[in-house]
Amino acid sequence: MDREHIGSALPARLRVETRTVGESEVLTPVGELDHHTAELLRDPLDGALDAGRSRLVVDCSGLEFCDSTGLNVLLGARLRADAAGGAVHLVGMRPAVARVFHITGADTVFTVHDTLATALPD
Repeated sequence: MDREHIGSALPARLRVETRTVGESEVLTPVGELDHHTAELLRDPLDGALDAGRSRLVVDCSGLEFCDSTGLNVLLGARLRADAAGGAVHLVGMRPAVARVFHITGADTVFTVHDTLATALPD
């Protein structure tokens, strides 16, 4: 255990890239989304919503792990996007991450896509 970083996000554990594609804000978290790294995804999600971008696409293809805190970050963004007339779309979930969503039933409240191309409107 790395005692120097207890309670803080290790930059190498999660990286989030963002870009705008048409009407969508695409966020690509890479690494582990958990209690210690959740803010690294929450901040850009909130930033996009605060800027009026309510169609969020989260490309989960690089997400290796997601715990309940990470799930709650995505659910919170979904509620805010929905209230603004938008939605959160999830893309390319790996089996371990998809299992968390399936077990909790969260997969029924998100639109889930296999590929980024299918998540982005024409």
